Amino acid sequence: MIQKPKGTYDGYGEFITKYEYIKRIFNDLCNEYNINYIDTPIFESSELYHRGVGETTDIVSKETYDFKDRGDRDMTLRPEGTAGIVRSVIENKLYINLPLKLWYEGPMFRYERPQSGRYRQFRQAGVEVFGDPTPLMDANLISLMVKFYQRIGLKGIKVRINSIGNKESRESYRDALLKHFKPHLKDLCEDCNNRFEKNPLRILDCKVDSNKECMKNVPKIVDYLDESSKKHFEDVLKYLDLMEIEYVIDNNLVRGLDYYTDTVFEVEANIEGFGSQNVIGAGGRYNNLVEYMGGPSVPAVGFAFGIERIINALEAEDIKVIDDKGIDAYILPVSENEMDYSLTLASFLRDNAFKVDMDYTNKTMKAKFKEADRYNAKFIVIIGEEEIKKDILTIKDNLTKEEVKVERDNLLDYLDINI
Repeated sequence: MIQKPKGTYDGYGEFITKYEYIKRIFNDLCNEYNINYIDTPIFESSELYHRGVGETTDIVSKETYDFKDRGDRDMTLRPEGTAGIVRSVIENKLYINLPLKLWYEGPMFRYERPQSGRYRQFRQAGVEVFGDPTPLMDANLISLMVKFYQRIGLKGIKVRINSIGNKESRESYRDALLKHFKPHLKDLCEDCNNRFEKNPLRILDCKVDSNKECMKNVPKIVDYLDESSKKHFEDVLKYLDLMEIEYVIDNNLVRGLDYYTDTVFEVEANIEGFGSQNVIGAGGRYNNLVEYMGGPSVPAVGFAFGIERIINALEAEDIKVIDDKGIDAYILPVSENEMDYSLTLASFLRDNAFKVDMDYTNKTMKAKFKEADRYNAKFIVIIGEEEIKKDILTIKDNLTKEEVKVERDNLLDYLDINI
């Protein structure tokens, strides 16, 4: 038997119900914030991710799915959403009308060790905003994330936030890190030694060396921020206070991608069984990425979250989702003689945007009612000899079990009022 690849899953049943619920809530929230949807290719030129995500990130150095297409071009399955959206903004000149606010959702691919909530093919959703350099937009997107998690029912939402400064601040901090870590290189892991020259800020993100003494007394980036970056960060915190969003400043938070500048943040929730791995979304500002990728100088900020991780959180907290998969009406012909009439009625209701199904195989009456329950039908429309003769339909409310007689000409009005 052929089986699915390691690190993937088949989505069906309850999983799909939760996935569609999460996507619907996020879609509605983005609409409320006046953010439009964008869809980009699942695979792109490998160069896009090497430049956009960064050579020194674990994603590019260890986790991307790279392949050559039939034209001998180097291609990569997208490991994250931002780089492809930046490419689209540049290629399609979407930066002409700024600010530009976009949200996305779709499959991503990373070759990493599969574990609970982590897959090699996974779904990610997020928001990217271009052309707004203000700290107010940073706080605005953080508020969107917090509202999203609260709206789906998660508790104990907390933001961890830091500033890694602008380009000038980061250069000063980089020099301080090099001076600090150089005497301790022999105590650090191989990855940190590789990061030392290329991007020493990434050492702060290391999980292997996080408890070592040299990590506990590392210089704080806040001490190296110039006045511009310091003011930006202070204003972000001021706006979060105004919106009563709980946060803690984490001086070691740098995020795992090379393109971030100034504000970086992670969002946590109190989730049973998640332990210290309770980060459910993250993001930050990346003011230089569009220009670095060949576009004009356009400031940007964004965030992302993994949908499978949110589904795991809902399950861990036993949060019930609203399932709107039920149908509006189930057409139930009493016998084969009413099948033609039932079919035309079903077609009529579908033409008027009702979600309808019916019995096509002339099951027993007991089996028909059971099927209506399985489809979670709101109403059952019973069609017998008398109903056809008088054009008066028997409508059964499948929740209250009450039955009423409705003239066919009044059926649409009845369903509109009661659904």
